[in-house]
Amino acid sequence: MKLEAYLKSLTERAASEREAKRPSAAGERRDEELRATFRRLLGHFPEQRMEPSEPLLLERTPCDGYTRERVEIATLEGLRMGVYILTPDRAASSDLAPAVVACHGHGYGSREIVGLEPDGRERKAAPGLHKDFAVQLVKKGFVVAAPELIGFGDRKLEEDKTDEPGKNSCFKLAAHLLLTGRTLAGLRVSETRRVIDYLQERPEIDASRIGIMGISGGGLVAGFAAALDERIRCAVVSGYASLFAESILDRNHCLDNYIPGVLMEAEMSELLALIAPRGLWLESGAADRVFPQAPARKAFEELKRRYAELDAGEAVQADFFEGGHEIHGTPAYAWLRERLMDSGLSSERG
Repeated sequence: MKLEAYLKSLTERAASEREAKRPSAAGERRDEELRATFRRLLGHFPEQRMEPSEPLLLERTPCDGYTRERVEIATLEGLRMGVYILTPDRAASSDLAPAVVACHGHGYGSREIVGLEPDGRERKAAPGLHKDFAVQLVKKGFVVAAPELIGFGDRKLEEDKTDEPGKNSCFKLAAHLLLTGRTLAGLRVSETRRVIDYLQERPEIDASRIGIMGISGGGLVAGFAAALDERIRCAVVSGYASLFAESILDRNHCLDNYIPGVLMEAEMSELLALIAPRGLWLESGAADRVFPQAPARKAFEELKRRYAELDAGEAVQADFFEGGHEIHGTPAYAWLRERLMDSGLSSERG
């Protein structure tokens, strides 16, 4: 048997076993069983916050129409994370603001989505695939938190910090975590949930109106954080939503994408469906060679079926655009405003 045929047989066998042990429970019970299984596959991380955020303000810069702060917070097990907080300028008001967590993908970290060079200088060049989407969100009126995902920017291993800015520490971090029963995906999701904790502590933010948006590897973090944390009202997943068998297994990807045993339990679309009936928006470019559009469309069809089961068909939407592996933006920003800023949101809470 050729190696390719052997690998295909393993994927097909996993699909058969997944179907055979699919829980007979329906609705919320089925979702909770899958959430519990997914948490186990991601690795053992504290489910609840074990320590206060202990925020430390590192810098504060007035910008055009907003203020940019760099804050460091405690996340879990002794780790600390830098987070950019972008706050729109607005007249004094007692109204609480909605917030969006913006998760960068592979590149040089959180500075790449807030308009900065790797060394912190204001960027003059084109923004690249991230399109400074954190800045675009703050200009739409959101408070934006842009965390430095572990393995990038200031949070690389010491041995990688002298290399080019775009080099990450994903492989070594992921390998070490795998050998100790954890995953890099799980660590990033867990730390991002601590960012939600921090946002809920900030006095200007409406804790009931927090969304999340991420691109590529940040799309993984955004989608899976929303699947596990119901405090996230809605999620935009850009350049990631697909099927494991036709994306992660179809080409070489960063090791941070691999979750041992996940195909025995669920396809990616089933995990993202845990967000239902909360809002979910997908972005996928026709020329995306990293997460191709064809399987993204299949995943969207599966998601639509699950949302329809919950009478929430309008809550899942997709933007299939003509670009590549990049943020598209404008339709997603409008959708986030609708989900988090419209006056009708209050009737949706419960």
